[in-house]
Amino acid sequence: MSTEQNKKIILRLFSEGIMERKFHVFDELIADGFINHCNLNAKTGPAGYGDYVHELLNAFPDLKVNIQQIIADGDTVATRGFIYGTHDGNYMGQLPTGKKIRFNYFDFWKIRNNKCAECWLQMDLAGVMDQLRPLQVAL
Repeated sequence: MSTEQNKKIILRLFSEGIMERKFHVFDELIADGFINHCNLNAKTGPAGYGDYVHELLNAFPDLKVNIQQIIADGDTVATRGFIYGTHDGNYMGQLPTGKKIRFNYFDFWKIRNNKCAECWLQMDLAGVMDQLRPLQVAL
């Protein structure tokens, strides 16, 4: 598999699977033994990845991902960009605030047999929680 083909797998995962909410592509693009290294309690496989995406979408129903850069080397693909949306659902114990947020991310994907086998994701969670925090009024 070429690096360009590997990039296309990841771009399709983001564009169709997340942005267009065509969740059936997870079955096509995520390996049965897929490991999500960013969530220690994540289930494996397409269903586990789907659960992770649905958790984000429940918290941020209008969630969008803006990929600013994609790089591939052999069977590894990396993307960098930002995620934005409106906090209309529970997220990490934080009740809905209705606030619009934006945070940076980067990830690395391992591709095997034309499917995503592993993912490592870093999101600016401190920035997310800071944006969701209620405003403090000084007296």
